[in-house]
Amino acid sequence: MFKLLSKESNIFSVPVYLGVLLFIVISFNVLNINTLNIISAILTFAGISMGYFLFNKINLTRRSHLPLFLYSVLVFTFYPGYLDIGIAISLFTNSYVLFLLTENKDYSRNSTYVLIGSLLMVNFIFLPTTFPLIFFVIFHIILTSDRIFLNILRLFFGMILIGTTYFSLAYFWGLNQWNPIYLPINYIKPFKDFKEIYILSPVILLLVYSVLDHYFNYNKKSPTSRFKYGLILIFSLSQLITIVLFMGKNYEYLLLIAFPATIILSRMLRFLRKYWVKEVELWMIVISLIIFKILQYFYFM
Repeated sequence: MFKLLSKESNIFSVPVYLGVLLFIVISFNVLNINTLNIISAILTFAGISMGYFLFNKINLTRRSHLPLFLYSVLVFTFYPGYLDIGIAISLFTNSYVLFLLTENKDYSRNSTYVLIGSLLMVNFIFLPTTFPLIFFVIFHIILTSDRIFLNILRLFFGMILIGTTYFSLAYFWGLNQWNPIYLPINYIKPFKDFKEIYILSPVILLLVYSVLDHYFNYNKKSPTSRFKYGLILIFSLSQLITIVLFMGKNYEYLLLIAFPATIILSRMLRFLRKYWVKEVELWMIVISLIIFKILQYFYFM
């Protein structure tokens, strides 16, 4: 199976995977059709599908079927059939923010910080628990920008622009009561019940091994590869903070980390020396994810 997935993908590969994704989204929502559900499904599809194009843009995985396949399996596993509008918007904004931040040209990237700030504020309004993403973007600016202060000002200008518009509209609509959910620090519920995700332990252990292996062989990596991998790790950390502090038993939050987890796992499998080890670990990942999906299906039934 690994040998088959290691083949180079072609121009028709991504549309095929997008078709599978569209089928999954439609299948899960066909019996629950309403306006909010349709909007959520569209945003979910748009956010997840952008990930397929980000693999080539970030260029940390070979142009093979492996990351596309793993990403599809992770999405299928964690997608419950209906997503809260907040998580759907977060998936879309996360993908779009990564798309903008991975722009190679400094001028193009610097000119988008107002847009990125606007996206972050939209994300925060609909799902305040994703606030760690703001710190990820600020950290990215500090590491990559020549004009740190100016770009941070652009970022906050975009946030203030959307925030002012939103709260002004809310005021004119008579929504004058402050919603305490906008201070998510008051709703922290650290994830403690691990018995329901124990089946994912092979995937978690392989992710930890992947990161450790990267740093054990750090000097063998190119500067570009090291920088991009560090970017993915910081992004993953911002998503993990949200997951650990606010997920509870809403396992659809794990969709937020599906994209970076795919990159980390794909690179780990790529650099393993023995073919049989690659094959075994790939099957471990797939089987544990499928079992988790089956268990969740019976749990929600």
